[in-house]
Amino acid sequence: MFVTTKVYWDKLAAGDFERSVEGSLRKLDLPFVDLLLIHWNDPKVPLSESIGLLCKARQNGQTKHIGVANFTSTMLDEAARLASEPFVTNQVEMHPFLDQTKLIAACRRHGVSVTAYCPLARGAAAGHADLERIGKVHGKTSSQVALRWLVQQGIVPIPRTTKPDHLAANLAVFDFQLSDDEMAEIGALNRPDGRVVNPRHAPKWDS
Repeated sequence: MFVTTKVYWDKLAAGDFERSVEGSLRKLDLPFVDLLLIHWNDPKVPLSESIGLLCKARQNGQTKHIGVANFTSTMLDEAARLASEPFVTNQVEMHPFLDQTKLIAACRRHGVSVTAYCPLARGAAAGHADLERIGKVHGKTSSQVALRWLVQQGIVPIPRTTKPDHLAANLAVFDFQLSDDEMAEIGALNRPDGRVVNPRHAPKWDS
């Protein structure tokens, strides 16, 4: 088991942050978690404050690792400059229909892994004609092709499911290889309206 929890964007100020972490550990009945993330940034709270509190949680032994979620390349640059502890990941929306080239480059520049949420674009990958066609070549589904596309880039997809058969299918992406041409074709599926998660408190995304 690898346990991850997050501090939400409206709990990033001093006092709120510590109570959020302590509350999560209490609910989980654990002395520490494997990974603690800032879920979304709050522009009203200086990054120097929230990143400092995140690093302090690791120093206090409340988490083994720290990271961020939904950070743009600019935010990641600033956070890395401010951090006294190493980040391990930036958890962001990522799938074939969204161009995250700039953000991936920033993560790699800082030695930070990319965790991809909504890797199937909330169902948009399932049955997609191009992904399905590529999948037939390998005896795989369109969803498995979308996940494999991420895995081959060194990205960690975290597809969500409540069904055991879907879980098994999501894990069955390590026994085939997409060609360079297939990778490029899938990478060209991105579109301006491809983002599926964009709440009001979202930052100005990388373009």
